Amino acid sequence: MLRDKVGEAGASVDLLEITETLYRDVAEELAQALQGVRRGQISEAKAAVQAVKDLRTAFHLVMEERSRVEKLRRQLAGVAAGRDVALDFDAARAEIGRRLARLRNAGGC
Repeated sequence: MLRDKVGEAGASVDLLEITETLYRDVAEELAQALQGVRRGQISEAKAAVQAVKDLRTAFHLVMEERSRVEKLRRQLAGVAAGRDVALDFDAARAEIGRRLARLRNAGGC
């Protein structure tokens, strides 16, 4: 399988590139098979059907891997789960400071 060819470091990005290459190759095979069918070479119909199946499989691999890569990118960017907003540490620090000041004022310190 494709995963055997990919090392641990950068696995998602490398697998995405390999899968996209596979997708292009299968699409080219499909185009060649369809040209053969149009020229009357009926034996190419079987190759076209197999190319469509391979193309569908490659498409699913590409979409799954893109989802994984996007998820990793979001995690690395510090994006909160399910949101497209990055954490703002400066704003959080300021809010904590304001709350501590309120506590000091309320406590009579």
